Amino acid sequence: MASSDPFSEALIDLAPGLRIPRSALQWQFARGGGPGGQNVNKLNTRAQVWLAIDQIQGLSPAAQYRLRTLAGARLTQQDQLHLSSDIHRSQEQNRQELINRLSKLILSAFREPRPRRKTKPTRASKTRRLDSKRRNSQTKSQRRSADWS
Repeated sequence: MASSDPFSEALIDLAPGLRIPRSALQWQFARGGGPGGQNVNKLNTRAQVWLAIDQIQGLSPAAQYRLRTLAGARLTQQDQLHLSSDIHRSQEQNRQELINRLSKLILSAFREPRPRRKTKPTRASKTRRLDSKRRNSQTKSQRRSADWS
């Protein structure tokens, strides 16, 4: 996870061998939306961050591909992750929130998914499925009226 104060260090460690240079993060602040009174109206508490995917140190090309897939609409045309937060009332808390979200997203892309093992249904499970279908068919056929005229 991210260290206690990620803004005091030159690198943000996410996992062993996986880090982000602090200089790679581009921050921007704006006024938050929604209710909140004067705090929302006069303070720039919404935090936005951009991070170029190729700036993440220790991320393999396969993990970069997974990250681009996971990012979805948060990926810009310049191949940057863009995240925004205005859920907290202070700029510092929103910054920390974005660092946490960023690290979770990158760590989820960093972990390789387990390959799927193909399995075959057992003979007993096939028999149970067909018996169930037969019972349902009989139940429904008994609901029909015998005489349509």
